[in-house]
Amino acid sequence: MKRSKALARCGLVLLSFWLCIQSVPINVDKTKVEPQVEELEPPRSAETGLHYDRYLREVIEYLEKDPHFKEKLKNTNMDDIKKGKLSKELDFVQHNFRTKLDELKREEMNRLRMLIKAKHDIQDGNGRTVDHQALLKQFEHLNHMNPDTFEVEDLDRLIKSATKDLENFDKDRHDEFKRYEMMKEHERRERLKNMSEEERKKEEQHFEEMKKKHANHPKVNHPGSEDQLKEVWHEADGLDPEDFDPKTFFKMHDSNGDGFFDETELEALFTKELEKVYNPQNEEDDMFEMEEERLRMREHVMNEVDTNKDRLVSLSEFMAATKKEEFYDKDEWETLDQNPLYTEEELREYEKQLANEENDINKKSVELQKQREELERQQEELNAQRFEIQQAVEQIERIKAQGTTADVKQTVAPVPQSDPTPVVPGNSQPQPSGHQQRDVAAPGHS
Repeated sequence: MKRSKALARCGLVLLSFWLCIQSVPINVDKTKVEPQVEELEPPRSAETGLHYDRYLREVIEYLEKDPHFKEKLKNTNMDDIKKGKLSKELDFVQHNFRTKLDELKREEMNRLRMLIKAKHDIQDGNGRTVDHQALLKQFEHLNHMNPDTFEVEDLDRLIKSATKDLENFDKDRHDEFKRYEMMKEHERRERLKNMSEEERKKEEQHFEEMKKKHANHPKVNHPGSEDQLKEVWHEADGLDPEDFDPKTFFKMHDSNGDGFFDETELEALFTKELEKVYNPQNEEDDMFEMEEERLRMREHVMNEVDTNKDRLVSLSEFMAATKKEEFYDKDEWETLDQNPLYTEEELREYEKQLANEENDINKKSVELQKQREELERQQEELNAQRFEIQQAVEQIERIKAQGTTADVKQTVAPVPQSDPTPVVPGNSQPQPSGHQQRDVAAPGHS
């Protein structure tokens, strides 16, 4: 619901705000008029869901402050805007606003650089090939070759990018919801496989009962039909259906009083019809389905009423629709449960895709497990080597300590002091004191 409201609001903010701006004179001589200096309001809180949402809203906020640009916005149609004719009016925007736009662009460039670097690091760190073309698409809404100033090309790119992205926004939401429904059914079938026969029968019976209970609801009026609007007139507004007046109804439900039904205001008209089918307290009612139903209703009315395709319903378009034959349609609106979103073949293809993704994940898991085991083995080897080194170091320290102790003892030990006593060779007895050695003739000589 939040994304739906954001998309609706963006239609007002980007594609159609030029239709609802009050007239101002455009014959302004800028050489004689000082640029307006005023405190600008913060950008609107409505979100578009685009990755450059804040930049988009801030640019629009400042452009709307320039009187000349305001007037051009009012008098420019959608085709001219898409062709880039409005962008050229940027050259006439006052200097103080151009300076602020330059600053906004530099901030956006810095944000994108950080975003691209983060994505690049993540992909490179995971061993994935970096898709540079996909990364460059992040810059499509501005001219990144000129990172310093906001020029005509920047405004042209911003308008074209937002228009294209918003046109695909609803389709992306439908695709996302379709995948959600297929996943829900896939998980239900997987649960059944793990049940006993008795449990499976009981579960299937409960499932069918919930489907019937969900389908048993009051008639849902065709969105945008007389009966549907009269029901809002009576139950929400508390007025007599016999007094229903389309013009009064439009003004009562144009919440911001801008003369248009934007997508948010339009979707609010379907609340009563949706409450007939969906209740958050009921097990059988899925609130994601309710938001998809709301989107389908809004698209249906827009296709029938929004003749200029600006994603807004003007009073004149609304009044013209009340005069068409379709406005008096009494047929019941076919809800989602009456319109299968996918075929059995599509479901099987989706399950095959899930199986392939699961296989890829399992292979990656096995690979990561092997890497983990190898790292653990290497860690054990490192621990063993560390232990051996520690043992060797301790042994060396002990040897050093022992050597130091021996040296100390040898240095400190006392040396005995006595008179030197000559020793006769071959005689271990010391000679008496005062004895003098004489020459003795060798035997055998006279």
